[in-house]
Amino acid sequence: MNLHDWIDELCDVLDVETEVDEGLILDLARAAAKNVQKTSAPITAYLLGVAVGSRDADPEETERLAALAQGLAERWERPAGAPDPDDIDDEVPDDSAVDHTGEDFEEE
Repeated sequence: MNLHDWIDELCDVLDVETEVDEGLILDLARAAAKNVQKTSAPITAYLLGVAVGSRDADPEETERLAALAQGLAERWERPAGAPDPDDIDDEVPDDSAVDHTGEDFEEE
């Protein structure tokens, strides 16, 4: 399976019909991870998606919004003395002990 297959399957699961410029999203995520912190990458991509969806943006508007976000990330200055984001060991919370039995997840 490759990235294109993943995108197609994810769109099917999420019931969305859209074209994805994965290069644009990956460049934005990379800039955010490098200049802000690693964990800002998925949040940045998500917020771009929210902005694009709320405006029903066409590809040109999507590129404009991504450029604004990437420009902000590239200008972002970490506070003096802040560790390099690449040197921080981000832990992923383990919720394997959480019992989700009986939880009901509704589709909107």
